[in-house]
Amino acid sequence: MTKVSIIGAGMTGATTAHWLAERELADIVLIDVLEGMPQGKALDLLEALPIIGKDVEIVGSNDYEATKDSDIIVITAGLARKPGMSRDDLLTANAAIVGKATTETLKYSPDAIYVVLTNPLDTMAYLTMKVGNIPAHRVIGQAGVLDSARMRAFVALETGVSVENIDCYVLGGHGDEMVPLTRHSNIAGIPLREYLPTDKLEAIVNRTRKGGGEIVNLLKTGSAYYAPAAAIAQMVEAILKDKHLIVPCAAYMQGEYGLQDMFFGVPVQLGRQGIERIVEYKLDPDEKAAFKKSAASVKETIDALNNLVKL
Repeated sequence: MTKVSIIGAGMTGATTAHWLAERELADIVLIDVLEGMPQGKALDLLEALPIIGKDVEIVGSNDYEATKDSDIIVITAGLARKPGMSRDDLLTANAAIVGKATTETLKYSPDAIYVVLTNPLDTMAYLTMKVGNIPAHRVIGQAGVLDSARMRAFVALETGVSVENIDCYVLGGHGDEMVPLTRHSNIAGIPLREYLPTDKLEAIVNRTRKGGGEIVNLLKTGSAYYAPAAAIAQMVEAILKDKHLIVPCAAYMQGEYGLQDMFFGVPVQLGRQGIERIVEYKLDPDEKAAFKKSAASVKETIDALNNLVKL
C-alpha cells in the first residue's frame, strides 16, 4: 500500500485524511505538534472505515518518524488567516513551520513528492523546494484546483448548469491577483464570455478572487477546509494513479510564461513522478497583463522570504 503523510492535523489536514480514506488511495499518517489531537482524529477516522467499507491504515502521531517511507507528504501545517489578515501576514510564522516540516520529513522519506497548501501558498512551495533541495518536479502547490473549483461553483449557481459541464481555469498567484481565464473557461464547450453577460462574468471573477476571504469573514475563527482538502485529494489521486491529469497548480517556473525562479499557478500534468510538464497557454494582451501583475505580487512575497531566511 502506498503512504501519504499529512503534516498538520487541523481542519484541512484532517479533512484531507477523510477524503483520501474515502477513496481508499493510501495508508495515512496525521502529524501535529498538539499531543493527542492527531491520534484522536486518526482513531475516529479509522473507526469510520468499517461503516463505509474501506481498508486503509490511519495513524496519528507527534513524531515525524511515523512518516517514514511516505510516497507523498502533504503540508497543511501553519496558522490560518484571521479576518482582515492577508496571506502575506502569515509569512514569518508559517515559514518556520513549513521549513521544519520539510527538513524533518525528508529525513525519513527522501524521495517523497510534496504537496504544499500552507499560505502564502506560492512562497511556501518555494521555501519547501529550496530548504529541502528537492527537484522542482517533486514540489507542487495546491491552489489552482481550489480556485478553479470555486469559480465552477459560482458559474453553476449563476447558470443552473451542472458543475460537470463547467470547466474553469484559474491561474496565477494564490491571492487577490489570481487570474481567472474566462476566455479558456467554458460550459459544455461554449466559452463563458459567450454564455454569460459581461457584468455577471465580472462578478463571478471578483467573487473567485476573494473566495477564500469570503469564507474567512463568515467563519470568523478559521478558513476554508472542505474544498482545499478535496483539491489535495484530487492531486494525490492523480499522482498515485499516474493519471497524467492536467490541472492548475503552483509549479516552479524556469522560463515558462516568461517567469524565473518562483512558484506560480499554471496548468501542469500530474503523474507518478509529480509534475510531468507545464502546459503553456497562448495568452492575449489582457491575460498577459494580468499574469504580470499577479507574478509581481508573488515575487514581492518571495523577496520578503529571501530577506527573512537565507535560502
